[in-house]
Amino acid sequence: MEISGIISAIVVGIVIGVLGRLVVPGRQRIGMLRTVLVGIVAALVGSAIAAAFGVADTKGVDWVEWIFQIALAAFGVAALSRVKLRR
Repeated sequence: MEISGIISAIVVGIVIGVLGRLVVPGRQRIGMLRTVLVGIVAALVGSAIAAAFGVADTKGVDWVEWIFQIALAAFGVAALSRVKLRR
């Protein structure tokens, strides 16, 4: 992986993490760094899931891939927030 790929993953992770955080209702008790990390993981896993379903590379915007990524990020943010709440 080249440096441009790493930077792209971080930027996409920030966007996906913030969008996932916005989808989850209420206050989340995790910091922005964890939100970005969840976003990066969600972006990578969501892309893999979209590729498995054959919808990763389409003409135009890959809406299905974005939905997978944002849903995974929302799930990750909610799960981490609940774990943090129990401590």
